[in-house]
Amino acid sequence: MSQFMELSLDARNDVGILWENFLVVERIKKCSYQDIYGTFYFWRTYDGQEIYLVEEREGKLFGYEFKWSDKRKEKAPKDWFKNYDNAEFEVISRSNYLDFIL
Repeated sequence: MSQFMELSLDARNDVGILWENFLVVERIKKCSYQDIYGTFYFWRTYDGQEIYLVEEREGKLFGYEFKWSDKRKEKAPKDWFKNYDNAEFEVISRSNYLDFIL
């Protein structure tokens, strides 16, 4: 007889990667369904600064960082605003993701 073991998301070591993937896919679907036109990018510098999703739309750049945990506050990478004057940055977490994808 085999035992069934239930794994919660908190027990997984890849929950952050799953969360990022879910949000990127759902955001792209939202933009498609709601006719929000833009281009999507991943942004990374040579020294490792990164933003998981960048939307270029309406003449602006919108940078999004995805965090499974609400415990820590994230700031934009220092080079983000330094290199892009007309940019925004937002952290998407479990507490605010619905507005981002619906």
